[in-house]
Amino acid sequence: MRRIEHHPILGDLAETSEERIPITVDGKTLYARKGEMIAAALMANGISVFRKTEKKKSPRGIFCGIGRCTDCVMIVNGIPNVRTCVTPVEENMIIRTQEGSGEWGDTGGKT
Repeated sequence: MRRIEHHPILGDLAETSEERIPITVDGKTLYARKGEMIAAALMANGISVFRKTEKKKSPRGIFCGIGRCTDCVMIVNGIPNVRTCVTPVEENMIIRTQEGSGEWGDTGGKT
């Protein structure tokens, strides 16, 4: 498993806890380190596609990694367009791959 240990904006992430917390990604339970960014947790779990564009359904993932672009946006706990590269994971967070501009309240049928 590869992990991001240093973030260009958020700094040294080596202090991220070794504690593993569950998150749900597209209906599948995965584990993340408490305090790491969502994108880092997804990448560590082998996920590199975070959203698909509206017109061509082209896959997008990490591009800038500093919260300036929108390539890493996903639906998090029913909220679309969350920049996952600068948003820390929380226990039992529900994360969905975003299609186009996303839908409010989309938790994949889970609450």
